Amino acid sequence: MALAIRDVREHDLDAVLALNNAAGRSILALDAAQLRYFFEHAEYFRVAEIDGHLAGFLIALREDGNYESPNYRWFAERYPQFVYVDRIVIANAYRRHGLGRIFYCDVHSYAEVRVPLLACEVFLEPRDDVVVLFHGTYGFQEVGQQRMGENGPQVSLLARDLPSYSYVRETWLDHGGLPSVAWLAERERPPATTVSRRRVAGERQP
Repeated sequence: MALAIRDVREHDLDAVLALNNAAGRSILALDAAQLRYFFEHAEYFRVAEIDGHLAGFLIALREDGNYESPNYRWFAERYPQFVYVDRIVIANAYRRHGLGRIFYCDVHSYAEVRVPLLACEVFLEPRDDVVVLFHGTYGFQEVGQQRMGENGPQVSLLARDLPSYSYVRETWLDHGGLPSVAWLAERERPPATTVSRRRVAGERQP
């Protein structure tokens, strides 16, 4: 089995959209314009490809985005720097085999050289104990709760401190930036188009 974690490409978007919208009620549905927003603006948008098949994806954003998710805004109002995991989706055929943990290791590696905090939320309505346990064992701590809208689900806001960041900041970020190597490179994003700014965050599904 050949596994590759790579930046999303434009030709992946139809498959990503179908995978997202087939994930069930713990992942909020997207339309093509919303997915395009992520494609154009997300600092981290990577897919897992197994033997040529799309097996999953993870989307994460930095703190300075114009993203209207109430959960993203909750963190933006309280923390100056963070990487926010908006959603992770794993195809049914590849769930419960550790792919979610591989994704989280990858986004952690991306985040720890850029920010001091990795953030996300999990739905408490409906509560998925597997998802809650996954985040707890990965080092996330609850830093708050809120309801998504007047009649929306209750969510737990989670954060994980990234202690490596202070060393990276003092050694490189304060002195010219990160080394120019492929694994530290930022994702190349396409030019932005005019799309709706109304976005809602999804739930993580390891």
